[in-house]
Amino acid sequence: MTDPESLVARLDVIEARLAAHTDSERPGLTRADEGTGERWEAGQVWAHLAEFPAYWVGQIRAILAARAGGEPEPIPFGRTKADPGRAAAIEAHRRDDPPALLRDVRAGIAAAAALCRSLSTDEWQASGAHPTRGAITVSTIVERFLVDHLEEHAAQLDELAG
Repeated sequence: MTDPESLVARLDVIEARLAAHTDSERPGLTRADEGTGERWEAGQVWAHLAEFPAYWVGQIRAILAARAGGEPEPIPFGRTKADPGRAAAIEAHRRDDPPALLRDVRAGIAAAAALCRSLSTDEWQASGAHPTRGAITVSTIVERFLVDHLEEHAAQLDELAG
């Protein structure tokens, strides 16, 4: 299991990296996504950053609530890149001001950090069933779907700035 405080420390670093990218235009497109070939403008990256942390924190809380209610594991959760709600949120906010989106990003990061600090050892090991990745633990969901994913998008903004 990953150390919760190391995840929180990574979240703090990500937040600082992202805050540094709100001050100017970032022209161009990201590198193509390996799975889909998608290339995004900075606004699309910001819109996604503002949306997904709260989504995944909610999914983790839903897994834990279902587990506490007696649902057998692995508990279905999540979405794929093709999810219409994901795409709609990105499209709806891709032209929003990055400093305004950063408020939502910060709220999502704060929720993720609070989640990390609140989980018991047993809860970190709860199992969810993702539509494409199969059965994975809450520990893996937090690291891959939240922390690693935030770092990946911070790297996209770094690249656009470079």
